[in-house]
Amino acid sequence: MADDLDRLFERLVSVLADDAPGRLAVPFPAAEVYERLVPYRSNRSTLKVATHQDYEMAVLRLLAGERGYASLEPAEVREALEREAAEKNPDTALFRQFPDALLSLNRLAAERFLRRDRAYAPPPPPPPSPPLSPESPEAAAGEDEDNDAQAGRERAPLAGAAFELAEQSESPRQCPYCGETLPGSRKVNFCPQCGQPPSGDLRCPVCGGEVDVGWRYCVSCGRATGFE
Repeated sequence: MADDLDRLFERLVSVLADDAPGRLAVPFPAAEVYERLVPYRSNRSTLKVATHQDYEMAVLRLLAGERGYASLEPAEVREALEREAAEKNPDTALFRQFPDALLSLNRLAAERFLRRDRAYAPPPPPPPSPPLSPESPEAAAGEDEDNDAQAGRERAPLAGAAFELAEQSESPRQCPYCGETLPGSRKVNFCPQCGQPPSGDLRCPVCGGEVDVGWRYCVSCGRATGFE
């Protein structure tokens, strides 16, 4: 749960980011925190501090480097404020003695607070599109597309049935050279009986030269064709 220190740092980061995002990386005098950037009077309700002393204690803790939110230079000033913040009854206004000490913010911590701010304020959703009237051209076009799609679904089974009938009515193929039946369940490049292609010229089984039906020998290589 956030306390006074968290709220002070968050407010400081927000003010600097609104002023100029690059300022988060630039050291500045510590006095700017309580005099100009996050003064008590104008930020009391935002910081939810009950008294001015509570506000000063939050500033003291910030300048002392608590939680790593910021770093103060010179180091001896930061160490003095750190010791004072740890006291049982600290002098909460001790930091006012070092107005020129330079304060550097933790960029990672600052960006974490900024991202959380954006998460709490998401962009509004786009307005819904108005419904199309039945007379509009867009509605008519959509209706035509629906009708075409429905007609396509109705025609699809008929085409499939015709294709199945064509396959069932197809008779077994025969080799044009030897007359043997060719296998019908696979692609046939050559007859399993005579070795010739089911379509095309008759070829010599040895050299592949063109031969004619009834030739016992190839005219190209002189080897026996095996055809009677």
